[in-house]
Amino acid sequence: MPAELHVAPTGSDDADGSEQYPLQTISHAARLAQPGDTVVVHGGVYREWVRPRYSGLSDRRRITYTTAAGEHVVIKGSEQVTGWQQVDGNVWRVTVSNDLFGSFNPFAEEINGDWIVYPDPTIPKKHLGDVYLNGTSFYEVATSADVADPPLRTETVDEWTASPDRVRSPEQTQLVWYAEVGTDSTTIWANFQGADPNNELVEINVRRSVFYPEENHIDYITVRGFELAQAATPWAPPTADQPGLIGPNWAKGWIIEDNVIHDAKCSAISIGKEYSTGHNYATVRGDKPGYQYQLEAVFTARRFGWDREHVGSHLIRRNSIFDCGQNAIVGHLGCVFSTIEDNHIYNIAVKREFYGYEIAGIKLHAALDVTIAHNRIHDCTLGTWLDWQTQGTRVSRNVYHANNRDLFVEVSHGPYIVDHNILGSRASLESWSQGGAYVHNLICGTVWLQAVRERPTPYHMPHSTQVAGYAAIHGGDDRYVGNIFLGGDATLAYGRDSRAGTSAGYGTAGYNGHPGSMEEYRALVADPLGGDHERFLDVKQPVYIRDNVYALGAESFEAEKGAIVLDDQQVTVRVVEEGSQVHLETQLPDAFDHAVTGVITGADLHPVRFVDADFEDPDGAPATFDTDLLGERKDRSQTHPAGPITALRSGSRRSRIW
Repeated sequence: MPAELHVAPTGSDDADGSEQYPLQTISHAARLAQPGDTVVVHGGVYREWVRPRYSGLSDRRRITYTTAAGEHVVIKGSEQVTGWQQVDGNVWRVTVSNDLFGSFNPFAEEINGDWIVYPDPTIPKKHLGDVYLNGTSFYEVATSADVADPPLRTETVDEWTASPDRVRSPEQTQLVWYAEVGTDSTTIWANFQGADPNNELVEINVRRSVFYPEENHIDYITVRGFELAQAATPWAPPTADQPGLIGPNWAKGWIIEDNVIHDAKCSAISIGKEYSTGHNYATVRGDKPGYQYQLEAVFTARRFGWDREHVGSHLIRRNSIFDCGQNAIVGHLGCVFSTIEDNHIYNIAVKREFYGYEIAGIKLHAALDVTIAHNRIHDCTLGTWLDWQTQGTRVSRNVYHANNRDLFVEVSHGPYIVDHNILGSRASLESWSQGGAYVHNLICGTVWLQAVRERPTPYHMPHSTQVAGYAAIHGGDDRYVGNIFLGGDATLAYGRDSRAGTSAGYGTAGYNGHPGSMEEYRALVADPLGGDHERFLDVKQPVYIRDNVYALGAESFEAEKGAIVLDDQQVTVRVVEEGSQVHLETQLPDAFDHAVTGVITGADLHPVRFVDADFEDPDGAPATFDTDLLGERKDRSQTHPAGPITALRSGSRRSRIW
């Protein structure tokens, strides 16, 4: 019979784990729990790395870790540090034994690996260590002298990069630390800006992870209701092992739900790659680009059992994830067939302590048949980045706002779906891909379209990890139906001197020059004297664009049918944050009410060209776009307005969207 194991700070690991005689550590319970068992954790702070030993056997016989009803449980990767000695003014120093860290000392481990960028080699690299004063993380500086006189931080945050109530004050940005690691001890200097560290809660991170198996294929685990914090997670590119503060470590069927997760040095939740398929070879070996090693990782993973039966199918829902340096959720390969829904993600990489090409609120590679639905993602350097093999992926009913950039889909062939979202930031959409379907979105900012012919990437058999081929990204082969596009000034979104500032535009006019149907495309490549592949090289792929709305200077595709351009003087659209609620405020002219379509399905959308696949749900049925941002079902016998909200009409409207 399934057992219930209880854990409490007042317990003992020599106890039997009953409610009357609980265990003391979650880790000990994790060494005992069998398929079907539940580990009930009672209120308190647990400073440990939980490494589940045993796997659940199925969705019905999983091992569940949950908090006791009504009790607050915190699992931390940090330890409290006392005995600080005042050096001068705000500067204090403490020396701790390296026994506190064991074999992993975050203050000795550099943030490094494939696709990390250190533009100035004379500046020391950052480390995985961190110091926290009453829960607020510090910044690392280069020398002990910098602790007393912190250098001026050059990063700026304006009203659209992050909400004012979450921008750190000048005093907070001067909370800094520096460490020197010796053979037996580590000495840390920190500037506490007037606080006495011996009278406050001061912690340092000491553990790489908080809830993460050491072995692969620990399947069917549920983690529910915890606060998980302060782990020294390493940089997690797609060509390396990708450990997170919490995650399955290359397994199947985890559920991570109803947790508060914060202060991962790099990534909070990992549903990503493991070590054996490659680990930072581009950096370590220096003989081939990371792109080539990433290709190799895909084929190596296939040989090692990367398929639906062994990996993926995770469920990440109703979590609040914030204050992480690289990602809230990261994954390559191991994320397949997963669902990420109803999460609140914010303050990701806004400290800007380090930089690399793998930073976003959600950063996934090979997101095959992944659903990203009804999440609120804001105050991130990039909201969601889907990179390589975005196929069968659906981004639906999400609210993006106050990000540097909202959504980036890179070097993918589709079919993928983006529907009923609000992309509310100044830089809204970047498509360096092909084969997408954008249906009933509100796109408030720039659209940046880019072909990427120098990096061919794989595509797959539908709903499978089996590789079907690979191809370069020519751009186009996209579909846009029933969206609302707003205009603006691209230099405000990206900066006047950036490449994006001159390449990004508003609306769908960036597709001008593409044929408007497959029939037109076939006619253009039909020259029998052109050569087998040469006749395709300079012909743009077709696009399928109809029934969209344009305002405030956004421009339509030149061959679009049913486009409606609104009088700019009568249009106002704002995403307004009020505490925990978010509202959409609109003022639209009467002409908006003529922008209607029936309920769109995958059967209405032309198959993607390279993959030769349809827009389907994971079960193979045609995708249906019949549920709006607010969860309202659309009547198939009626027409519905453009944009993500079925009730949107002309005049003044205020809709609560979160």
